[in-house]
This record gives sequence, C-alpha cells and structure tokens, in this order.
Amino acid sequence: MDKIKLIEEAYTKKKVPAFNVGDTVRVLVKIAEGQDKVRLHPFEGIVIAKRGSGTNTSFTVRKISYGEGIERVFPLYSPGIERIEVLRSGKVKRAKLYYLREKIGKRATKIESEEEKA
Repeated sequence: MDKIKLIEEAYTKKKVPAFNVGDTVRVLVKIAEGQDKVRLHPFEGIVIAKRGSGTNTSFTVRKISYGEGIERVFPLYSPGIERIEVLRSGKVKRAKLYYLREKIGKRATKIESEEEKA
C-alpha cells in the first residue's frame, strides 16, 4: 500500500458526520484561554464550499453576524475542531455557493431543505 495513504489513515480516524454544501452546520472550535483552560466556541452557518481529499480536505462556512458576512475555512481533520453538528440539510444544485456573498438578509441564509421540497 502507498506510504502516504498509510499515514493518512492514522489522521482520518476522527468521527466526522456526513455533510454537504448547502447544509447548516455548527462547528465547535477549541479556544485556549490561558495555560490549561480550553473553551468551545460555536461557529454556526451554511457550508458554501468543500475542497480537497484525504487529510487535505477543508470546508468553508459562512454566517451573517450583525449584518456583516463572515466566512471561515476549517480543515476537516483539524485537532482544533471538537465536533461538527449538522443542524439542517439543504438541497442545492451547485458545488460552490459563492453567489450567497452578494445576497442580503434572509436570502443569504435561507436554503430550502430536502424535507421542505417534498
């Protein structure tokens, strides 16, 4: 077997839920506060992009905070991520949702879910 794949297997053992572009997720990020203290900070938004494969996978989450759009790129297998919670799954027809950057208000966050369509 390829040596790179053997090394990647050790790092991809982390339990990650299945989510796609268009889903609303909550990413709990570890933030160090001092020497021994660590707190979890939630970042909740819509997944607008996924890229890479293996340990190189990353995803972009966009949220609207006080009328300002905030995007954050997370490496999927980062030790700084405690867990990822899928809040709502959305049904989209594109792989990248960069068009949401121009949208304002509810139009920027409202993506129809598969349950609402049916």
